Amino acid sequence: MTTAFISHSDCLLHDMGTFHPEQPARLKAIEDQLIASGLMDHLQHVEAPLVRREHLQRVHTLRHITTLERSAPASGLVHLDPDTAMNPHTLTAALRAAGAAILATDMVVEGKAANAFCNVRPPGHHAERGRAMGFCLFNNVAVAAAHALEGHGLERVAIVDFDVHHGNGTEDIFRDDRRVLMVSTFQHPFYPYSGTEGRSDRMVNIPLAAYSSGREFRAAVERHWLPALEAFKPEMLFVSAGFDAHHDDDMAMLKLVEADYAWVTGKIKTVAERHAHGRIVSVLEGGYELHALGRSVTTHLKVLSGL
Repeated sequence: MTTAFISHSDCLLHDMGTFHPEQPARLKAIEDQLIASGLMDHLQHVEAPLVRREHLQRVHTLRHITTLERSAPASGLVHLDPDTAMNPHTLTAALRAAGAAILATDMVVEGKAANAFCNVRPPGHHAERGRAMGFCLFNNVAVAAAHALEGHGLERVAIVDFDVHHGNGTEDIFRDDRRVLMVSTFQHPFYPYSGTEGRSDRMVNIPLAAYSSGREFRAAVERHWLPALEAFKPEMLFVSAGFDAHHDDDMAMLKLVEADYAWVTGKIKTVAERHAHGRIVSVLEGGYELHALGRSVTTHLKVLSGL
């Protein structure tokens, strides 16, 4: 089996303006680097379907879903918050992004792919049960994790989030669900100014100070993530794969490099092989310096695919 690479051209049509950091060029930068590395030809390419409402309603309120549907403009931009806007193609892109996560889960659970990466946008981990924010409309990873639990009958899943921002939406959705473990690192204090108050044995959120490097990141993973994952024994792992903690990304002030992403992907893969039959679904979150993003995702996929 190979690694599935799931995307759709509709995700390129969502555009929040020329100077917005969450731009269509992000997906192209990833694909270009994968082609240049020679890795693209070794991935299983699949187009993302539109997510079904029943899948969204497992993690989002009906009011949230219908509000986004009604907010979709016929032209121009409609702002949901100062950072998050919809153009006429945004809703379809968001439905594709969540649909990619559903399809990835199906393919991995059903043995049609060894693991999967969803090259999609808009991202998702800031989207709460009833609110879009931080560039995110639907919480793609949460949709996928809920599908593994409700659609495939798994009993325990883990979500790993190494984006530079705390995945407040994911925590909001799963805080009280004993079937879900979330482990994360993020710069703190920093947007969305959360993640330090709801920590528990299932919400293992580790804040990192500005200018922390791979040394501090790796220590957090070794001391906190790995013991929690080993104790929980997840039957499947989901990754909120944000690459904006990279040294070259000026969105924030952490100092990770490609070798750190390779290392943590290897650790995640080891846990998955030990407890989850190797089952991993990774979904793109942040990463805004295009060259660093392309290199980092390529590194992530090299380890996931074993190439």
